[in-house]
Amino acid sequence: MERLSTQDASFLYVENEFNHMSIAALAIFEGPPPKQDEIESMVSSKLHLVPRYRQRIRFIPLDLGRPIWCDDPHFSLHYHVRHSGLPAPGSAEQLQMMVGRVMSQQLDRTKPLWELWVVEGLEDGNWAILMKVHHCVADGVAATDLLSALLDEKRSQKHPPPPEWEPEKQPSPRQLVSKAVFDRLTSPREGLEALQSALQAPRRTARKAGDFFDGLGSYRRYAGHESESSLNVPIGPHRSWRWVSSSLADVKEIRNALGGTVNDVVLAVITRGFRSLLQSRGEPVDGLVVRSLVPVSVRPSDEHYVYNNRVSAMFAELPVGIEDPVMCLHSISQQMNELKEHHQAMAGETLVTLSGLAPPVLLALGARLFAGLEQHAVQTITTNVPGPKKALYAAGRRMCSAYLYVPLAGSVQIGVAIFSYAGQLTLTVTGDYDHAPDTDVLCQGIEQGIADLLAAG
Repeated sequence: MERLSTQDASFLYVENEFNHMSIAALAIFEGPPPKQDEIESMVSSKLHLVPRYRQRIRFIPLDLGRPIWCDDPHFSLHYHVRHSGLPAPGSAEQLQMMVGRVMSQQLDRTKPLWELWVVEGLEDGNWAILMKVHHCVADGVAATDLLSALLDEKRSQKHPPPPEWEPEKQPSPRQLVSKAVFDRLTSPREGLEALQSALQAPRRTARKAGDFFDGLGSYRRYAGHESESSLNVPIGPHRSWRWVSSSLADVKEIRNALGGTVNDVVLAVITRGFRSLLQSRGEPVDGLVVRSLVPVSVRPSDEHYVYNNRVSAMFAELPVGIEDPVMCLHSISQQMNELKEHHQAMAGETLVTLSGLAPPVLLALGARLFAGLEQHAVQTITTNVPGPKKALYAAGRRMCSAYLYVPLAGSVQIGVAIFSYAGQLTLTVTGDYDHAPDTDVLCQGIEQGIADLLAAG
């Protein structure tokens, strides 16, 4: 039995009938589509690399402890690998609509929290895989590892028979409670070990403490400021999903000509998209900023194929009031440098860690209350995940392109995910189907933002 971390568990607690906390990756492959047994053979040969795919969640009675992972004795690959098809002509719009519908449904918590959809009938004879997994299993970086683990690095890669697997015996409710109590009694020991480590390196500890309080001040300043916007409304259960495709070469050309980082350029074009969206809604944009929660990975660079959540966050203010694209980019670059200097991401990571000291019942209650609150401190979420640099394959077919799906929660009606793969860059927009039917305007604004910066460069 392995207990979920505080951050992993929070994605379970915050989920309700409107907040669907699943992430996903859509990969489009060259045709022709493989047969069912080819896909299942590929997946089954890799299952031993990802234990989470055969584990389910068990909750502790009375929330006396955080939930645990344990083997699912009824695991069936046929349940998780699914087939679907698009009617002719199999356009990108039809595929996007299908993804929105699949992501509007919650995963069954009595089974391992993932689904793999094979989608046939795409135009040009292509086909796709939609990999859907609950956010409690992985963050964006770990989800990329999940996808890479299932796919092949070579076109002609063989799939040997998988090793035999026997599920571990299921714990009884009494065992779940006793382990939760034991873990709770032993948790202070971890705190004492951390204190001992801090005393052994007082200078480093003092420096980290200073960085934390510096970041905390910046964190509180952004989190405590609210602004009214049509982007903040209580969301419904249905989702829409669209994408914009570009290339890393174009973004790097802009960066080299105008300065900043790749991430700064991406945020600048997203800012242009939100400016177009708000203007189309008849809202004034002069002097306005759209505040975005920007997840930041705190996963060590050498930590791969560890499936959990290791993220902090920063608050970025997208200056939609700046019309000039170059001035907008420079404003974002300056702001992001200041956020990094003030260690805002480190403060967020520490706050998440400290929340693990709270009793699990209060953690669960707090997350569920937060899920039902309407807030105006953040208008959107913008996540940037680096993907594989080399081509991947499934059943001998090359992956042509890949796109991420970011979930929505609370009163944030639009989220943006950025993903890079083999020189490509894709920006995908998740919207609340009922309250944000105009995300196509946002996508058109993003495309125009890329064109404007390329022209300026």
